[in-house]
Amino acid sequence: MDTLFLARLQFALTSVFHFFFVPLTLGLSIFTAIMETAWVRTGKEKYRQLAKFWGHLFLINFAIGVVTGIVMEFQFGMNWSQYSRFVGDIFGVPLAIEALLAFFLESTFLGIWVFGWDRIPKGLHAASIWLVAIGSNLSALWILVANSFMQSPVGYQMAADGSRAEMTSFTELLFNPYVWLQFPHVISAGVATGGFLVIAVSAWHLMNKTRDDDQFKTSLKFGAIYAFIGSLLVSLAGHTQMQEMVHNQPMKVAAAEALWHTENPASFSLFTIGDEEKMEDVFSIRIPGMLSFLAYNNFSGEVKGIRELQEEAVAKYGPGNYIPSVITAYWSFRFMVGAGTLMLLAAAVALFKVIREDYNFGKLTGALLLSSFTLPIIANSAGWILTEMGRQPWIVVGLLKTEQAVTPASVVSGAELLTSVVVFTLIYSALTLVDVLLLKKYATAGLHGAE
Repeated sequence: MDTLFLARLQFALTSVFHFFFVPLTLGLSIFTAIMETAWVRTGKEKYRQLAKFWGHLFLINFAIGVVTGIVMEFQFGMNWSQYSRFVGDIFGVPLAIEALLAFFLESTFLGIWVFGWDRIPKGLHAASIWLVAIGSNLSALWILVANSFMQSPVGYQMAADGSRAEMTSFTELLFNPYVWLQFPHVISAGVATGGFLVIAVSAWHLMNKTRDDDQFKTSLKFGAIYAFIGSLLVSLAGHTQMQEMVHNQPMKVAAAEALWHTENPASFSLFTIGDEEKMEDVFSIRIPGMLSFLAYNNFSGEVKGIRELQEEAVAKYGPGNYIPSVITAYWSFRFMVGAGTLMLLAAAVALFKVIREDYNFGKLTGALLLSSFTLPIIANSAGWILTEMGRQPWIVVGLLKTEQAVTPASVVSGAELLTSVVVFTLIYSALTLVDVLLLKKYATAGLHGAE
């Protein structure tokens, strides 16, 4: 059995499962803090009830997210020991800071928030949930610092024997430009994810005319604004990130567009069926100049193609295949962008309804609002698949290939990996099911179920 394939499969499954929970944690922590701040400022009981309600759902998701995240770090030592040896001096630093600073900040003040209701002044209590939100989003920052080194290595030098990379500048690692392209994208995705959960749950209560109508009208108002802002920001952040990738990771862009040859102006693919082996289109519908516009805000501008980039990589790194799975990059990009476009539409519909204070939903509008929560999940998952798969065959771009990073089969066998893949998939599926059932139970129970 191919240990490389199994190790990649296990990491892909566990990371995608884990990332189901992360954006919702980021977004709901901030939304809960906003609700409690509104209570502190206005003294209105409905905001206190909403803060407890959304905080309850945040706690469920947070707990499952922590459990699924623990396995991620263990995999680096077990399945990817060669990677850990190569970049451990660099990669371990932001992960350690994330655990010791951000996660401890988050978990400590989460305890104060949970047990501090009516025991500490409400201003301090509201401050505790803001510190939870800050801790949650700082955790994301440090994880992205580690991931960004894999995407765009900075602040390092190779050891004298060439066996590993050593950090030379923590400042360069922290202020890696790739970090500050990824971070706004992830945070705004979290805001959008939290906002659409608020929209879906609030709409369900209003459509079913539960006893908390007034509170959920308020919740829908805040959620619509929150989701619209998140959807708009994630689109802008993604566009900025894509423009930078044209320069830093041109192969990822070319694969995402099935752009076989360099073009100037470059066309944008609406739909392409390609032959990866021959590196040519079988059928394609393209918009002339649009890819150049997206890349440079100008209808002319060179975007390098897969064939030319492959030749450049061979000349620079030696013989090998430096092309990622084009079909994976192409369709993950389209799922991400398609879901993101629908997110903007759904948020705009919700915002239009609440501005008019119209809480009567027809079948089509109701179905759109209720199902809208699935859109950021699709976009988030597809985005991370593109991010990680699009840089293959590199695990650290330009420094270490994925096939060089895996633990040797003599240490971890294919049978052991296959067993762990099956076991983890079953466990993670069960945890995801538990999360969904608990969220559904307490979301439909309403405000009184959170008391």
